[in-house]
Amino acid sequence: MRATEKNYHHFINGSQVTGTSGRTQPIYNPSQGSVSGAVTLATPAEVNSAVASAAHALEEWSTMNPQRRARVLFNFKALVEANADELALLIAEEHGKVIADAHGDIQRGLDVIEFACGVPHLSKGEYTQGAGPGIDVYSMRQPVGVVAGITPFNFPAMIPMWMFGVAIATGCTFVLKPSEKDPGVPLRLAELMMEAGAPAGVLNVINGDKVAVDAILDHPTIQAVSFVGSSDIAHYVYQRCAESGKRVQAMGGAKNHGIILPDADMDQAVKDISGAAYGSAGERCMALSTVVTVGAETGDRFIDAMRTEIDRLNVGISTDPNADYGPVVTAAHKQRVSDYIKMGVDEGAELVVDGRGFQLQGYEDGFFLGPTLFDRVSPDAQSYRDEIFGPVLQVLRTEDFESAMELPSKHQYGNGVAIFTRNGGAAREFAQRVNVGMVGINVPIPVPVAYHSFGGWKRSAFGDMNQHGMEGVRFYTRTKTVTQRWPEQAQEASSFVIPTMD
Repeated sequence: MRATEKNYHHFINGSQVTGTSGRTQPIYNPSQGSVSGAVTLATPAEVNSAVASAAHALEEWSTMNPQRRARVLFNFKALVEANADELALLIAEEHGKVIADAHGDIQRGLDVIEFACGVPHLSKGEYTQGAGPGIDVYSMRQPVGVVAGITPFNFPAMIPMWMFGVAIATGCTFVLKPSEKDPGVPLRLAELMMEAGAPAGVLNVINGDKVAVDAILDHPTIQAVSFVGSSDIAHYVYQRCAESGKRVQAMGGAKNHGIILPDADMDQAVKDISGAAYGSAGERCMALSTVVTVGAETGDRFIDAMRTEIDRLNVGISTDPNADYGPVVTAAHKQRVSDYIKMGVDEGAELVVDGRGFQLQGYEDGFFLGPTLFDRVSPDAQSYRDEIFGPVLQVLRTEDFESAMELPSKHQYGNGVAIFTRNGGAAREFAQRVNVGMVGINVPIPVPVAYHSFGGWKRSAFGDMNQHGMEGVRFYTRTKTVTQRWPEQAQEASSFVIPTMD
C-alpha cells in the first residue's frame, strides 16, 4: 500500500480501538482504482464491547434532561459544519462522489440533526386533567434503550446522521455499523460527537461484515435496529429482528419512475432527470432510474433531448470541481452495472447511449462508467425489474396516463416516483392513487425534508415506521401512559368493577 494509506478500526467508549480479528478489507480510491487503506472487521466480542459501552452510557444519557441533550447536538452541528470540507473530501476519496455532492450528503444529514435539536418539544407527552373523578391521565415518551444502525456505502454521512441524530436526541445510545467500503466519515462523526460533549459510549462505531451484522441483530441488549441497504438484506434484517423481538425499520432498494406527460416542460424535465439519474453515478436509492413517457411524440422528444443533455455531461474524478459525477464505488460494482447494461441489450431494449468502455485520461484504472440510456425497455425485462444502482437510465413508453401510473404501482419496489406535468388535476390524482411511498410533482428526487419522514412501500421498506421526522422520534421512544388519582383521607371500599370514569 501507499505511504498515505488509512487503516480504520473501531470507535468504542469514546476512543479509537484497534481491531483484533485479523480480518481486513481493502478501501479503494475509486477515481484512481487503487487501494488507499484497509478496515479491520469486528468480532462478535468487539460488537459486545460496543454494546456494553452503550448500555453503561445509557444510565446517564437517558435520564439527562432533553435540553442538555439538545445542546450536545447543537455543538455537534457546529463542529460538523466547521469540518465540512475535510468530511466532504473524505467522502469523495472513499466513495467517489464529487465534492459538491459530498457536501450535499453532509447537509442532508445535518438537516436531521437540526430537527433533532428540537427534542425538548418533540419528546413531550400528553396530559388529560379530569379524565374521571379526581383522575388524571398522562403519557410520556421514554427512550427504548441501546439501539443500532446499519448503513450503506452511498451516503456515509447523511444516513448515519439520519439515524443516530434522532436516537441520541431522544435519550438512546447508539451502535453504528457503517459500510466497510467507506468507513472514514462515520468514524470521524463519532469523534466529533465526543468533542461536542456527549458522554463516552453514547455513540460507538463498529466496522465489520455479516459477522458484525448478525451479532447486532441477535444481541439481547439492543432494542431497535435501523437499516438501509438492498431489499434482500433488508428483508433478512427485518425477519431476524422480529424473531428476537426487536423494533426494526429496514429500508431496501428502489426503482424510481419519472412519468412525463405530454404537457410537461420538457427542457426542465430533461435537466432535472439527467441530474436525478446520473448524479452520484446513479448510486442513490432515490435515483430516478426509469422514465415513463406518455405518447409517442413525448417519448421521441425526451430521447432526443436526453441524448443532447448526455453529450454535455462531464464525468471526472471526484475532486474535479467541473465534474457532474465521478466513479462508482468499486471495480466489482462497475462490473455489476456493466453486466446489467449487457442484459438490457440481450433483452431487446434499444441502447441509445452506451457508457461502457468510458475511460478518463490519466485515470484509466478508475471505476468510471459513462452515462447509459436505454429506450423502449419492456416491463417484463429483468433489467427493469431489478435495481441497477449505476448511471443507467431506462425509458419505457406508454400510450396513456393510466398505463403510465400502472408501471410504478405494480413494480416490486415502491420507494419514490415523480410526475412531470403542467396539469394540476392529473398531478393530484397521480399523487393520491400511485402505489409508492414518496411522490414528487415536478420534483425529480422526492426526498422529504427532515421534519417529515423518509420511507418507501412494498419491497423498499420493511417495518411500520420511517426514518427521521416524528416517525423517527416514535421509533426510538416508547410511550408510557399513567393513570393517577390522589385519594382523600377517607378510604373507599375495594372495587371489583373496571373503572368507567363516570
